[in-house]
Amino acid sequence: MARVFVYGTLKKGQPNYKHMINTAKGLAKFQGRGHTVEKYPLVIAGKYNIPYMLNIPGTGHHIAGEIYSVDEQMLQFLDEFEGCPDMYQRTLMRIQVVEWEGKGGAGEARAAADGVLECFVYSTATFPPEWVGLPYYDSYDSSGQHGLSYVLRESR
Repeated sequence: MARVFVYGTLKKGQPNYKHMINTAKGLAKFQGRGHTVEKYPLVIAGKYNIPYMLNIPGTGHHIAGEIYSVDEQMLQFLDEFEGCPDMYQRTLMRIQVVEWEGKGGAGEARAAADGVLECFVYSTATFPPEWVGLPYYDSYDSSGQHGLSYVLRESR
């Protein structure tokens, strides 16, 4: 199993969460909530209002999200879903645990006890330079005050 940190449309209550609970795509078990240890810009960009974490460490905010334990099948699905490696790149990032529900071996318990876990995160280093000038968010909600509702793939 691998740990994945999601900060956008795959979180609970967001438009693509349905994929995280679709066992035909693999297994994803909610473990808890956290935020990035380093600051990153989180922008909403493009004509479909997609959330992107720009891979510019030290700029922006500590991004809030959810931590999942996923099997290899779900990881493969997420790579494909996220357009990895062209649109997003899957990289390891340090995540500060804020709330932990996960159950696991002693290694997981120890990692959560010190408050920081390494998780795969889909961020992007392949973005148009003008995105750096967009507003930065610390948390994503498709129906947030920004007024930039995400456009589902099936509606594009």
